[in-house]
Amino acid sequence: MGQRHTTRFCEYLFTILVVLSLNFVLPRAMPGDPFLILSAEHGEEIARFSPAQEEAYRRQYGLDRPWPVQYASYLGGLVRGDLGYSIYYNQGVTDILLARLPWTLLLVLSAVFFSTLAGCLLAGLSASFRDSALDRLLYPLMVAVAEIPAFLLGLVLLFTLAAGLQLFPLSGAMTHFADHGSLWGKAVDIARHAALPVLTLTLVRTGSMYLLARNAMITVLTRDYIRTARAKGLSPLRIFARHSLRNALVPIVTRVFLSLGGLVGGAILVENVFVYPGLGRLMRESVMVHDYPMIQGIFLLVTVTVLSANFLADLVYKRLDPRIGESAEVRP
Repeated sequence: MGQRHTTRFCEYLFTILVVLSLNFVLPRAMPGDPFLILSAEHGEEIARFSPAQEEAYRRQYGLDRPWPVQYASYLGGLVRGDLGYSIYYNQGVTDILLARLPWTLLLVLSAVFFSTLAGCLLAGLSASFRDSALDRLLYPLMVAVAEIPAFLLGLVLLFTLAAGLQLFPLSGAMTHFADHGSLWGKAVDIARHAALPVLTLTLVRTGSMYLLARNAMITVLTRDYIRTARAKGLSPLRIFARHSLRNALVPIVTRVFLSLGGLVGGAILVENVFVYPGLGRLMRESVMVHDYPMIQGIFLLVTVTVLSANFLADLVYKRLDPRIGESAEVRP
């Protein structure tokens, strides 16, 4: 058992090292220069520094040194817990990430909760009434919903519910300079701004969750203990809640944890559609201005999130089914 845990630790460590290396190389491989657009808006070059100024900035941020030296300095900073200093924002990367992270977590965690709830409930209906008119309606509808790109669905909701019907704000995370009057009023304002981004991510993820949960529940419903429960005269609701759903939780839990990484990626597009001040919009801004330290910090944070989700999935697996051994764990 100890050897298996050591192997798992080495796998995660190797994965992180590979990601850190790519994280360092890819931003620097992009065409362009961070100091050509340091004063630019949306990546447009509106002010060019003199060669002496560019050289001074490169020396200040250590970009005049060879790549191996920069890479060693980058790893050394990570060991000390230092993610670097943003070139464009003139602020520590850690401080900026901590300010933006709660907004993205609000969207992602809310979307995970609502998409899992909706997907499992709809899957339960389809599995319980398989081949019925309801199942024949839900199945193609969920397949179609699962294939819609997040940014396209976000644009449709933005134009219809926000711009057209004016039911929700057009952009942002809260109303600036507004007197909310109380903490509850502020929470309501934040919820109204987050509603459309959360709805977009929820709809996109509900389809895939439905398909997975439906297949798992159909498999479970063919088991002998389900037939025994029906023979005992248990109600369909009790069979669904206590037998079908519970025994289909392992693949559902897998999708819940592994969808965190996908939702972070989807949030990048959705946040830009709704001008939401989370990590997604921060990533776009950083890429446009070639802010190497900020890009590295965001990618590292996303990587740690995905690997942590894998690790949590391993722990939850054993709680749901102690028979699951190391061989069934999720691999990074």
